[in-house]
Amino acid sequence: MISAILSYEFLQNAFLSGLIIGVIAPLLGLFIVVRRLALIADALSHVALAGIAGSLYLSQQFLFFATVNPVYLGIASAVGGSLLIEKLRGAYRHYEELAIPIILSAGIGLGAIFISLSKGFGSDLIGYLFGSVSAVSRQDLTIVIVIAIIVICYIYFFNKELFALSFDPEYAKVSGINSRYIQMGFMIITALVIGASMRIVGILLVSSLMTIPVAAAIQLAKSFKGAMIYSILFGESAVIIGLVAAFYMDIAPGGTIVITSILILLAVLGWKKVQGNRSSFAGKGELV
Repeated sequence: MISAILSYEFLQNAFLSGLIIGVIAPLLGLFIVVRRLALIADALSHVALAGIAGSLYLSQQFLFFATVNPVYLGIASAVGGSLLIEKLRGAYRHYEELAIPIILSAGIGLGAIFISLSKGFGSDLIGYLFGSVSAVSRQDLTIVIVIAIIVICYIYFFNKELFALSFDPEYAKVSGINSRYIQMGFMIITALVIGASMRIVGILLVSSLMTIPVAAAIQLAKSFKGAMIYSILFGESAVIIGLVAAFYMDIAPGGTIVITSILILLAVLGWKKVQGNRSSFAGKGELV
């Protein structure tokens, strides 16, 4: 496999992209989970699906769009969807969660319309839905690198504000943090990460990589920093193992990455249960 990676550019692109996504997706996912916004990733991924389907449809109708990478329109759609979610959250102040299913439904509806209008782009669309190792180009890798830099810079410079908004929104407002713009920036980079991940993990599965490693991490971590480290560690492990399995089994990498994430979560839960039983037995022994 190592010789194949050294020989083929598309494998190099896929593994480098996967390694980067394995860091930024769980890193951002930790803030998403802590803020109880896990479904936002699902909503934005479906909006990205509408953008990808729309781009593929337009490429059939107009020669210009045939030369445009569908990822661009997918990312633009996800960013637009994130801004619309924020707008709707403001309109429904007492029912903010309504914004998510509204945008999710719109994404599914538009995607279904473009797919039905097309004359057939099944294999292309499946690659975006579930990921594809062979489809990752050098241009896709460049997009992933640029988005990773944006995400890491945003979290580095606004780490304290995001932490405060995640755990104590009222204190954040009182302390003078401009929550509106911080939240808007957070939604935009969430959309960017989804756009960056769609080639490797797939549109329908990207939210899993942003949440399942975090679910495993919070079972072990004793601090927010610890949860961040564990999330990245589990995310990277899932991506590497998933890509290797996809290479040897010749299947879509999205499924193998997600299943690996779930197996890691189950292993952590099992280990926690064993540790809990040992503690209870130790406690009984002390009582005796």
